[in-house]
Amino acid sequence: MHPLLFLIKGLQTKVISIIIPTLNEEAGIQQTISAIPKEKIRKLGHEIEIIVIDGNSTDLTRDVAIQMGAKVLDEKRRGYGRAYKTGLAAAKGDIIVTLDGDNTYPAERIPEYIQKLNDEDIDFITINRFSETEKGAISYMHRIGNKGLSLSMCFLYSVTVKDSQSGMWIMRKSFLDRINLQSDDMPMSEEIKIIAFKFFRALELDGKYYRRIGTPKLETIRHGWMNLKYLFYYRKLIEFSIKSPVSSIYQKEIHYEN
Repeated sequence: MHPLLFLIKGLQTKVISIIIPTLNEEAGIQQTISAIPKEKIRKLGHEIEIIVIDGNSTDLTRDVAIQMGAKVLDEKRRGYGRAYKTGLAAAKGDIIVTLDGDNTYPAERIPEYIQKLNDEDIDFITINRFSETEKGAISYMHRIGNKGLSLSMCFLYSVTVKDSQSGMWIMRKSFLDRINLQSDDMPMSEEIKIIAFKFFRALELDGKYYRRIGTPKLETIRHGWMNLKYLFYYRKLIEFSIKSPVSSIYQKEIHYEN
């Protein structure tokens, strides 16, 4: 191939970065990566990089991820948000997708969500787990807690989502480049949604939630209380959430029929 044509082809190639934080997910990481529809994503004109951010697992999570073709980054500092900050900083993609390493999120729908992001020029999409859940995937206690947190988010920030704690997001790198994320722990999930829905073009789309593979890491009471406290505390931080002036960011009302 002529060097100039090679350069042009390289400039035209778009990359999807799929970020997966893990901590002892040996049982689920293989299924999680296998569920990503790589060929369908490539047919949309995107190359794929899979980044696993491992929080010092003591099982074979890292080895399995590497065997599955993922790039593994070690993050010894604990925290859900901390892992994502490390992964997001390393991502090369124009579009970034997040998943958990326990095969709970509908990775098979990634092409559909990417298409929606592009067709409607959206900055951020979050997936509603409660629209379709596999039997036993979410406990009654978790449903009640999530509902309470979602209502609190609406009351405090006028952000209306059905699933404030969802960890599957599809977003543009340009969106991430313009925001500051503060939390190093579980509250990052609600923090990024507050920013996205208040200042950018954002949607919540229906998804599916499967029963997790492996041992649960979520501590219902402790993490629920942590997230609730952060919603109130974050009111002091939201003015620092945008790197550029808020007035320069467009926001349009979007209606989506499921």
